[in-house]
This record gives sequence, C-alpha cells and structure tokens, in this order.
Amino acid sequence: MDYFSSVNVNVNDQGQRSSPETSHHVSTTSPTSSSRNTQAQAQNTLSPAPAPQSNSNSHPGASASSSSGPAPRIRRRNRMITSCLECRRRKLKCNKSHPCTNCVKFQRDCVFLAPALDQASQLKLTEIKEKVGSLERLLERDVAKNSAQSSTSSPSHDRALPDDADDDLPANEDEKDLEPTPLAVVDAAYEVDGEDDDLLDLGIQLGKMRITERIGGFFRPKISEELEYTMSDTYMTGDKNIDDGKAVSPPHISVPLPPASEWLKAGPQYIIPTSGFFFGGSGSQASLIDFLPSRMAADRLIKQYFAYVHPICQIVHRPTFEKEWDTFWDEVTLGIEPPNSVQTIVFAAMFSGVVSMDDSEILQEFGVSKASLVDNFKLGTETALARANFLRTTKIETLQAFVMYLIPLCRSEMSRAHSVILGAAIRMAECMGLHRDGQTYGMNPLETHVRRLVWHQLCFLDIRTCEAQGPRPTIRRDEFDTKLPLNVNDVDLHPNGKAPAGADTWTDATFSLIRFEINEMMRTIWIDRPRIERRKISLTAVLSKIETFRANMAAKYDHLIDDKIPLQKCAKIVKALLMSRLHIMVLHRYHNSVSAPMPDRLRHIMLAAGTTTLETAVALETIPDLRPWSWYVGAYQQYHTAFLLLMEIYVYPQRKEADRIWTCLDYIFETDASLPRREKGKKILMELQQKTAVYQSMRGMRAPVVMQKHVGQREPRPLNSYGPVLTQGVSSVMVQTIGRVPLVQDMQFAGVSNGESLWAFPNSQSPEASSDTTSISGHQIAGGSGSQDDLMADIDWDAFDALFPPGRPHAEPEIPGFPFNNIGQY
Repeated sequence: MDYFSSVNVNVNDQGQRSSPETSHHVSTTSPTSSSRNTQAQAQNTLSPAPAPQSNSNSHPGASASSSSGPAPRIRRRNRMITSCLECRRRKLKCNKSHPCTNCVKFQRDCVFLAPALDQASQLKLTEIKEKVGSLERLLERDVAKNSAQSSTSSPSHDRALPDDADDDLPANEDEKDLEPTPLAVVDAAYEVDGEDDDLLDLGIQLGKMRITERIGGFFRPKISEELEYTMSDTYMTGDKNIDDGKAVSPPHISVPLPPASEWLKAGPQYIIPTSGFFFGGSGSQASLIDFLPSRMAADRLIKQYFAYVHPICQIVHRPTFEKEWDTFWDEVTLGIEPPNSVQTIVFAAMFSGVVSMDDSEILQEFGVSKASLVDNFKLGTETALARANFLRTTKIETLQAFVMYLIPLCRSEMSRAHSVILGAAIRMAECMGLHRDGQTYGMNPLETHVRRLVWHQLCFLDIRTCEAQGPRPTIRRDEFDTKLPLNVNDVDLHPNGKAPAGADTWTDATFSLIRFEINEMMRTIWIDRPRIERRKISLTAVLSKIETFRANMAAKYDHLIDDKIPLQKCAKIVKALLMSRLHIMVLHRYHNSVSAPMPDRLRHIMLAAGTTTLETAVALETIPDLRPWSWYVGAYQQYHTAFLLLMEIYVYPQRKEADRIWTCLDYIFETDASLPRREKGKKILMELQQKTAVYQSMRGMRAPVVMQKHVGQREPRPLNSYGPVLTQGVSSVMVQTIGRVPLVQDMQFAGVSNGESLWAFPNSQSPEASSDTTSISGHQIAGGSGSQDDLMADIDWDAFDALFPPGRPHAEPEIPGFPFNNIGQY
C-alpha cells in the first residue's frame, strides 16, 4: 500500500479536496504520536467523507460558482527525508544506516533518496536555470520581433543582417579563458622623430600585396620580429635539425634587399588628393574650361562611367543625371556657366570613368597617357568642389559629387589623407541629415533613394579606410536609421507618386545592395570583436551570426544572379569574396596565439575561408569577362589573407589545402610554380621580414610595453609531428579542455587510430599514431594550472557542431572560367 501520494490531501467522494487545515495535522509531541497521526490520516483518506449539504433554495449556479473558485493551497513538507524508502513505506523506524537493520533483517533492498545538493552544485544548477531562462526570453523576443517585422515592413527593406540586440546571453563556462594574440592591437603610436612621408602610409609592396603595419585592421608593430622568430623556429616537427634535413633545398636562402625607394613607392592605383584641397589651394580660381574636354570625348567618358562604374558603385539616378548632362552642354555651348553643383557631379563622373579605363585604351582613344588624364580630371573635380563650397554646402548634388570623387581614390592604396577627407565627408553627410532616412522627413521616393545610395557608399568607404589606416569605424550602427536603397531600376523611380516595391529580380541596384549588406555585417563584426574580449558575447554567437547572415544572403540574392551575364557573374564572385572575409575577420587574431593552439576545426574554417578569399580575388583579376570591373578589386581586399595562409602552410606544409593555396600564392607573390615550396616560402618570408624591419625603423612605430614579452612565444608543438592535417575522408578531431574529458596534466594529443584519439606524455610518440595524412598532432594540452590560458575555450561545441557539422565537406567555389586546381595557369 502506497501512502506517498495521499499523505497530505483528503479526497471526498465527489473528487474535491478538503481544507488543508482539517486534512493535514502535524504533531509536536513525539515521533510515535506523529507516526500514529500519520496512519490515522492515511486511514481517513481511504474512508469516504460525508457529502456536503446543499441548500435546495440556493441558485443552481451557486454550487458551480463555488466549485469553480480557486483551489486551496496545499502545504507541502520541506523536511529532509533521511529514512530509506522501505521503512517509510512500512512506517518503521529506520536507523539511517546503509543498509539499515530492518532491511537486513527482512532481506529487502535498502534504497535511500539522493542527498541534497551541496552549495557548489546548487550554484551550478542556478546558473543553468538562468541560462535556460535567458534562452527562453531570447526566443520569445525573436518570435515577437519577427512577427512585428513581417506585419509592418515591406520585402524591399528586409535586411539579411541578423539582429544583434539580444546578444547579452550569459557566458558559457568554457568561454572564460579565450585570449586572442597580444601582438595585434587596435590603436597605434609613433615616435616623435619618425618620418611622416605620405608614401610610408602606403606600406610595403611585395608582389601584388601591399602591406603596412596594419594587417586585417589591427596594428602589428612587432611584425618583423614575429617573422624572424617564425623562420628561426622549428619547421613541422619541433626539431630544427630534422626539419632542415627534410628540406628539399638549403634552408638558409640569401635574399638581397632592393633599395627602399623601389618597394615603398606608390603603385599605379594610388591617387592622392591635391595638397591644399581643403584650403582652396587646388586651383579654385581657375576656369573649368581648362579641364573640360570636347563633347565627343566627354560622351565617351560618361558612357564608360555608366557601363563599368555605375553598376558596381551606384550613387546617381541615371535619368536625372542624363537630363542634367544635356542641360550642362547646352549652357556651355551658349556661354553660360552651369551651376556649381552640376559642375561637380559632371566632373566627378568623368573622373571615375577615366580611372576605370585601361592605359592602352586611353592611349588609343585620347592619345595621352592615363596618368595625365587622371590628373586633369582629378584637378577639375577638386576645382569644381572648391567653387561649390563643398565644406559648407547643403546641396545633395555637391555631397554626391564629393563621394563620387572619393570612390576611385579609396581602393587598394590609401594614405592617411584619404581617411581624413572621408571623415569630413561623413561629418558633412550627418550635418545634412543623411544618417536619417528620407521617409522620416517626408521626402519624395527619388530623393530618398539617392540619399540612401550616398549614405551607404559612405558606410562602405568608412570600413575600407578603417582597415587601411584605422583605428575603428566612424559610423556606428546604432547611430543611423537610413534604410537600404530599393532593389529597383532607375527608370522605375520618379519624384512624384509612391515609391515602387522592391523587385525580386536583378536590377540596377542589386550589385550595390549586395556590397552594402555585407559591409554592414563587417561593421557588426568590428563591434563584436572587442565585445568578445570583454566577455560581452561569445565567439560561438558571432560565428552563428555569420552563418545566419550567409543563409539569409543566399536566400535573398542567389536566385537573382545569372552566371551567364558577366556583370552578374562578377557580383556572384564579389559576394563570395566578401562573405569569406567575415570568418577571417573573426578568427585571424587567434591563429598565432602565444598561449595555446587553435582547435583544428576552427583552423579548418579559417583556411577554407581564406582559400576562397584568395581564389575569388584572383578570379576577379584574371577572368577575361570580368576585366572591365577589375579596376575596383582593390577596394574589396588587399591580399593580406595570403600572408596568413603562407604562415600556415610554411609551418604545416601537409595541409590538404596546400595545392590550392600555393596556386594563389604563386600568382600573388609572382614566384615560379616549379620551385620547391619550402624554398619559395622561406624566400617570401625572409624578404617580407627584411622589408618590415626597415619600414618599422622608418615609420617609428611604438609598441605597448607588455607586448615585448610575448614576442617569440608560440604555441607548443610536440616532436615528430606534422601538424594538423585534414583529409576528405577523416573528420576533424578536437582537442578539448572544457571539461568533457578528464585530461592528465601535461598530456599531449598524439594522433588518431581507428577513429579513436591517442594521447601521450611529452617527448613521446604513440606507437599507434597514424600517418601524417590522418594525424592531427601538434597540440599540447594545457596543464592543470589555472594560470594557463586556453585560447579556444570560448567555443560552445554543441552549438558549433550544429553550425559546422564535422563531416560536412567544404565545397570549392563554383566560378566558371577559372581553373582553380591547375597550377600556373593564371
């Protein structure tokens, strides 16, 4: 007979619960009396209670009304149960031993209830409940927000950008030891007597890569020392003598360094603003007739602009511009000076058209060099802007022309002057209210669309100058509400009437929209990276944002693109390039951490994204169909990822991505594909190290004092290992130190055998370790000391596996016309 379910509640014959005061009685005299009272209560629960008397004169609904009232509160005992279950069931006194005397006497199973949780367990349970509650609240807010957006927002304004308003989730237990490399910081400092020549802002030229002290947007004042230690460090195994014996060519390669003037000089894409441009020294008193070409030549430049600049950097409304263009020439023919604002936008369009043309094409059609023609229209644009008082204008056309002027300037090679001028343009736009959407002020659809184009072009240039010169973006996401431009053709926009609905097909604005959306995701990552260090957001949450954004972009734009059309194929490749950079932006600071090795699954994601970045960048420059738009490739990336991947495959040459990576590196660094990779890699690194050493002394860079102690440190690698290697048939294996597997202090991961992880003590190799095609050794496990920082302890691996399944293959980008896997055919 089981009394546990009825010891506190009396049930009458109508199924109603009686009052707890009458059904529950606790004795305060003795245990024996308490036991008798408990038995009496149990008997009372089995006997039927008298039926309640009802008043026949009462309203028929009275009984129902009373029965539907709130049920009486049930008092439950909170006293700890210390007796075994058999003694409690049989109402016997238990001596609390295990097994107790009664169970031993009657040969029963003595079972006790689990003891209460200790204080530490209670705190852990509370923490888990808080996390679950936070997840529930986050889910509720997401559902409510999605419902509100679906009912109020139009499809044309839907952003692929994931919402970051609810990133205040409590930190996971395995995030407390995450540390990026201390050798990369955001802010820079320079010596008082350092040179400030404008060319030093451009940095070092090595092949097609231009690199400064800022790599990936971070200040690296010790980059020369890092390279020096990397080359003098061990190669593959941890034993320098063994490594040098494995080398195909002598490990010590002499690299003569050419004069600094050769590799510090500006490249052909560098266009510097005229000195004194801001202070009226650019010829503001000169006549624009001195810079204006013939009508035939001007028409050719405008045609070039709308064919190869406007589709990828849309900033004007073409029908409106064409009307102003005809009026401009009519006034020039009649000897009337056109309005200053119209002059600025006309010269800016011709300037952009010249920049987008090839040297040979300009020489053939105009009979002059491209450099002289660029200088002519650059000075003409600056003169028109100065005459229009661009620093204090309120005319949207003047600001429009100013941003058009900045677009060809801010590409692969930029000095600090470009960043300063862009800062002025952003401040001007904010003073004119472009950071607030035009609909807020009741503007017509055409003016609203143009304002959105100008603002988001400024947002793109803000991120570009931030990466080149730093230190951080000027525009913050929570400080503007300007919507994305409509996905419509120019001919569908009119100053009167309602705004057209966004089209679900390719339009004049689609290419720019793709760039704008990915650019805003980059801005989000710029904000989230310091938040990761401050433990305000987890690395898993940021990676989840990127995956959500990638899926949203694919659903929104992939079906609009037709690979058979060159411009749309270019958009597809640019989208793949910019999307792959998102993972690099998050993970590259953890690649060369001095505290602990990077987990190989994250390293695999970084390598896959980096390889895609290089391949798509090379494709944009080499595919003949895309050549007309290749003039703007330098604004998308600067081949800094090549430096990251070169460091990786120099240390771990057996990577499965090595062939694809070296195919791109041979093109970027202009090396001979037939030479041994070991020799090429060391030659490139030595040349880069020598150039950065000279550049560092000329630049006068100052590093934080605490950074010096980290120079030369590296992640430990055990002997006789070939580093992390991944193959298509072997899933990634993680070295986990987040509490799932009890790890012995100072043990090391030794490889994989028959699908099982093998562990060994330092300086010993497991005899069952597999070959270098399946080994993932090279990762030393942090010991039991609490002072050791685990670099990637920030990962919530359950969520990570949901985002990146270990067995999911990483497909190569599908870009027709580009032989990714054929070495030396660029």
